[in-house]
Amino acid sequence: MTLQLGDVVPDFKQASNMGEISFYEWAGDSWVVLFSHPADYTPVCTTELGEVSRLKPEFDKRNVKVLALSVDDVDSHNGWINDINETQNAQVNYPILADSDRKVSDLYGMIHPNANNNLTVRSVFIIDPQKKLRLTLTYPASTGRNFPEILRVIDSLQLTDDYQVATPVNWKEGDDVVVLPSVSTEEAKQKFSKGITEVKPYLRMTPQPNK
Repeated sequence: MTLQLGDVVPDFKQASNMGEISFYEWAGDSWVVLFSHPADYTPVCTTELGEVSRLKPEFDKRNVKVLALSVDDVDSHNGWINDINETQNAQVNYPILADSDRKVSDLYGMIHPNANNNLTVRSVFIIDPQKKLRLTLTYPASTGRNFPEILRVIDSLQLTDDYQVATPVNWKEGDDVVVLPSVSTEEAKQKFSKGITEVKPYLRMTPQPNK
């Protein structure tokens, strides 16, 4: 299955280290970051899972639930979690799906045969509360993910859902944003009380409206 941005993602039930996950029910009205791993006891994944544990308060602040996936079973996950907690000075505090039957991997297109016939690539899916896919990132197995970038994208998505703006290159929380082309300059002056800077008729900047 090939999921595209804007698609409603498929529901599933799958075992995890925290019990069976019925995805739609578990997600509720939260955003979700679902991210996959090639296998348990892999070194790069060990560092990633520890980092997500440390960043969980940042995800919580944004109403985001995190959900990992690996193709090994729950017993394997539990042993691996002990190693993660020990080596990463962390406490894994979110579920890791045990996708030994590849059900979720296949549903979400996490196995790329030209990369590896049976292991998931490092996929990231950001899913909104309406269960729509808002972002996908796919990394090779050799490259660890940048989770602060994933948080940055969530900040952008949540901001631009609420206001008629887009975020420019290298934007981070608190920076100026771009007024959407669909908003006239006169309308923008009324809408954005902090002011508009018209660089070009099509490029208008305004301070982040919720700051």
